[in-house]
Amino acid sequence: MTTDVFGKGAQPGSWGRRARCQLAAVVVSSLVLTGCASGTDAVASGETFDFVSPGGQIEIFYDPPADRQKIAPMSGPEVVDPEATVAVADFPGEVVLINLWGQWCAPCRTETDDLQRLQDKYQTQGFTNLGVNLRDPNRQKPVDFIKDNGVTYPSIWDPSQAAVAALHGFPTSVVPATLILDKQHRVAAVYLAEVTDTQLEPVIERLLAEPAESDAA
Repeated sequence: MTTDVFGKGAQPGSWGRRARCQLAAVVVSSLVLTGCASGTDAVASGETFDFVSPGGQIEIFYDPPADRQKIAPMSGPEVVDPEATVAVADFPGEVVLINLWGQWCAPCRTETDDLQRLQDKYQTQGFTNLGVNLRDPNRQKPVDFIKDNGVTYPSIWDPSQAAVAALHGFPTSVVPATLILDKQHRVAAVYLAEVTDTQLEPVIERLLAEPAESDAA
């Protein structure tokens, strides 16, 4: 089941300084993807997280934690360092924000500063961003973007979409998109549009405050 975390008394963060991408099509019986981002509800089923599209939401929250599902193993070559491999499993016990992005995507460029601010603020508390760079076959372009914008968190270079396949059924045509994993790397929140730091901070802080798996046992 999905539950809006803000329905429990907190208020969602401001949309910030910039306009959000709007849904450009009506979802009838399937997910219609146009513009920079659109999307629907997501549910978890089975042993690992699977994305389906029964509704029209672009922000989805999974509570209680027992309802969450882990993603399948995700890894791939690091964008900047072609000799390195980066994986979600590299961050055990940490809250991980997965951001699907491309240097060709204007909203992705806009939200980069916000994601870097989150990295700077929470990385010492057990949090990291992990980018997944999509549809950039010329590796040098995302490398230049990362360096020019002072991005310090890693990104997987995924022109073949092999890494993002771990997000079973996730609509890779929705870019940017963001998933936040809890300390057990279960999907706790999904955003199918551009995000801001103020919008995500309450969710990140709540997940950081949750007990680790060993503490919860």
